[in-house]
Formats: sequence, C-alpha cells, structure tokens
Amino acid sequence: MSELLRSAWRYRHFILSSVKNDLKARFARSRLGAAWMVLQPLAQVAIYSLVLSRVMGAKLPGVTNQYAYSIYLMAGMLAWSLFVEVVQRSLTLFVDNGNLMKKIYFPRVCLPFIAVGTALVSNVLLFAATVAIFALVGHFPTSALVWLPVLVVVNVAFSLGLGLLLGVINVFVRDVGQVMAVVIQLWFWITPIVYMPSILPHGFGRIIELNPLYYIVGGFQDVMLFDRTPNLVALGWTALGSLVLLALAFMMFRKAAPEMVDVL
Repeated sequence: MSELLRSAWRYRHFILSSVKNDLKARFARSRLGAAWMVLQPLAQVAIYSLVLSRVMGAKLPGVTNQYAYSIYLMAGMLAWSLFVEVVQRSLTLFVDNGNLMKKIYFPRVCLPFIAVGTALVSNVLLFAATVAIFALVGHFPTSALVWLPVLVVVNVAFSLGLGLLLGVINVFVRDVGQVMAVVIQLWFWITPIVYMPSILPHGFGRIIELNPLYYIVGGFQDVMLFDRTPNLVALGWTALGSLVLLALAFMMFRKAAPEMVDVL
C-alpha cells in the first residue's frame, strides 16, 4: 500500500489537474456551474424540513433554536453527500476511464484520489453554504468544529474503501452498480439523517448501531448542532474499521489492476 501512496504522491500534479478538469467538464455550459453542488443537497434538506420539521423538531433534546431540525438535517446531509459521492464515483471509476487506462500510462491508483479530490471540493462548497445558513438562523460554530476534519477523514476512508472495493468488482461483474443503486437508497433510511435515533424501537436501534455511518453522521451532528465532542470511542472503532477496509480495497485493486485493463 505504501508503494501505491508513493506513486500517487509522485503524480500529485496530475491528480490536481485532473480534479480541476473534471470539475470544469461537469459544469460545462451550465449557467450556475458549481452552485449545483450546493443547491441539490440543500433542496433535499428544504423538502425534508418542510415536511417533517413540525414532527421531528420537538424530538431534539437540549436545543432551543427553532431551526434545530433543519440544522440537524444539514449536518447529516453534509456527511451523507460526501459518502455517496465518493462511493458512486469509485463504483464506476475504472469502467468510465477504461479508454484512458488503455491509452495513457499513469499509476492507476491516481484515479481513486481524483474521485476523492472532486468529492472534497463539492463538500467544502456545501460546508461553506451550510455555515452561512447556520449564521443566518443564529447558530454559530463553536470549538467543537475542530473535530470536523477528523470526521471527514474517517468518512473518506470508509467511503473510499467501500467504493474502491466495489469498483474493482464492478469491472468484472457489472451487476454491482445496479445493486448498489438500491442499497444506497436503503442505506439512507437506516442512517439517522431525517430522524433521530431516540425515536426508534429498541430492537431496531440495535440494528442501526451496526451501521458505520451512524457514528460518522452522528459525529457531524454532534459538532455542528449540539456543539459537543463526538463519541470518540465509537468513532475510533469506526476509523479503525475504515482503515482496514481501505487497506483491503487497495490490496485487491493492486492484484486486479493488470486484469482490469484486459477486461475493459
């Protein structure tokens, strides 16, 4: 794995330029351009807030801000959007870049880093918009926000590990992409983003606790809404599991890379 990371570092300028070109291509001929990175998740937050704020707003303990549920939603969507974008881009990464892999020599490990770089740019823009909205509704960041970079790193490690693993399998079994489209929809609803874990029945709550995103999303909500340190023990185990998953994904990628080019 260290060899793969060294290769990525040597080609860091190629990765940065590819991220820049990817962002330009995504919003070519679009009048709003990068604003769509922010508008789409915020529109989803607005819909859920409009439908559920009266019901869920009363379920948030210890928060007096009348927009607490909207803040809760935006914090959760910030974590979720990063996870989904990294997984979805990694899932089709090698299939979408098959011709590039055949025609141009570069370390194939650069592709996952390009996907992560693009997703992080989107997430930073969404974070800036989220903080601006928080300020408008009278909710200002506190010192707990220093934990946010840690949460982002754990989120990226988990989502890239999962996405890269699935992306390699998807080269050989294309059904993976179709299955994951359904899985991600279900995953959204077993992650406490639009509801609070406290409203779940005891047995179902135990199932939710098996979801790694439960701790990542909960951490975002802790630091951005409740102004408190996330559950460090749970986050530590999640981080450890994410790193193991990421290492396994890179090992699988390294072994499968020569065969992938032939299949593509």
